[in-house]
Amino acid sequence: MTDGTTRVFTWEEGARIEVRNLGSEIVIEANAAGLKTLAGHLFTLAQDDVPDGAHLHLEENNGLEDGSVGLVLERCDDE
Repeated sequence: MTDGTTRVFTWEEGARIEVRNLGSEIVIEANAAGLKTLAGHLFTLAQDDVPDGAHLHLEENNGLEDGSVGLVLERCDDE
């Protein structure tokens, strides 16, 4: 919920997303359903009525595969 408005982030059935930190690179590995899920999350954050600073936390056992590092998707309209 942001500014009193609830955002709906939907998950494709069978989505699998893993995020790994390799030191100098971050790897996001996902199956097709996981990629569609991430695309949908990003599209939701990109909507015109979504305020600057709106974000979504993805973590191990909260959307990401076991062993994943946390991932935050955040809208930032500052240039």
